[in-house]
Amino acid sequence: MTMLAIAAILATPSLVGLVALVSEGALGIVPAIAAGSLNAAAALGFAAWRAREHWEIGQEVRSAADGLVGKPGQRARLKGDIDRVVDLYARRSEALLQTLRTEESLIENLPDPLIVLGTERNVTRANAAARAAFGGEMAAVLRHPGLRNAIDRATATSASQEADLFLPVPVERELHVTVFHLAGGQFAAVLSDRTRERALERTRADFVANASHELRTPLASLIGFVDTLRGPAKDDPPAQARFLEIMADQGGRMSRLIDDLLSLSRIELTEHNAPTEAVDLNELLRFTAASFEPKVVRRGVQLALDLPEDLPLVAGDDDQLGQVFQNLMDNAIKYGREGGSVRVVAAPTAPGGRWPSRPGVTVAITDDGAGIAREHLPRLTERFYRVDKGRSRAVGGTGLGLAIVKHIVNRHRGQLAIDSQEGAGSTFTVWLPATS
Repeated sequence: MTMLAIAAILATPSLVGLVALVSEGALGIVPAIAAGSLNAAAALGFAAWRAREHWEIGQEVRSAADGLVGKPGQRARLKGDIDRVVDLYARRSEALLQTLRTEESLIENLPDPLIVLGTERNVTRANAAARAAFGGEMAAVLRHPGLRNAIDRATATSASQEADLFLPVPVERELHVTVFHLAGGQFAAVLSDRTRERALERTRADFVANASHELRTPLASLIGFVDTLRGPAKDDPPAQARFLEIMADQGGRMSRLIDDLLSLSRIELTEHNAPTEAVDLNELLRFTAASFEPKVVRRGVQLALDLPEDLPLVAGDDDQLGQVFQNLMDNAIKYGREGGSVRVVAAPTAPGGRWPSRPGVTVAITDDGAGIAREHLPRLTERFYRVDKGRSRAVGGTGLGLAIVKHIVNRHRGQLAIDSQEGAGSTFTVWLPATS
């Protein structure tokens, strides 16, 4: 029987069991691959050891044949037969070792962290993903009660077990672990980092709750005013005019909110695809600033532009970048000081410093308003986050403007920086990569 056949016989029962677990949904595909690889590696290792043993036996037989005393022809034929047998075993042994190296490479390059624990629950091996993900934190993972309980359950049932782990330090992480039993009292643990998925789930839930709340308030106002116009204010023209004006404001607020929600959804769909068109920021910024002339006059604000003529082109989407600077200028005019000034400054940037190590352009929009407290700055780009909710709603804010800015800048592979000091105004700076 060949060594490959021996390895197949040794590995087959556990592989059949793994296939059954996967088909029943009791075991994920990645843990199954890891377990199958470890099982095959063990079987092949044993087969390789047996091949080595047979090779050594062949060497002994060859030596014995060299010492045979008999007819030269008989001795030569016997030695030739032994050489062929030894060569056959050597080739098969090399094939087994090559397969073993392939299995080792598969385990090492699994995308999810894989840790093998010995009988004392110490780490006997960890693949590249595990070393990269945990490094010096491996001991903290092994001490986690959730993992230890999963190992205890796997020991008691001889079936794979799953658990969720929460690691609070050095950064909060949420992991999902699958533990399965190996031969010789060992265990393998496959860990998946679910931190981003759970954060997205919470963000999605918060988003739905916030959007519902934002739409419910103006809708309730509209329904209430309609009932009033049908009843007590049915024959009261002054009250009707006042209520209709408020209803128009509430309807406009709902329309702006829906527009921003749809805009945000469209941006997120294409965020992974960087735009490649060349955009002239000089022309775009002048056009955007001109569109604010009525609002600037109404608030008595001076809108100053500092745009060099030789400003490099940037790679971008003209409409989306227009939306970015429209939102930022609108915020500066709305939340800046009435009768104050708003300044828009564009400049080319050299590699290094605060910005990425490639040529680009910065556009800084500065107001002289009340400024923003430091504790609010990290959260300004969150959806529906407002520093002053009452003032934001009063000036027509939806709470989505800076979230839209952030996602568009991300799509353009740019950066957004916010600098503000209470009582001294705010500066919003957008860095965009120049066209190559």
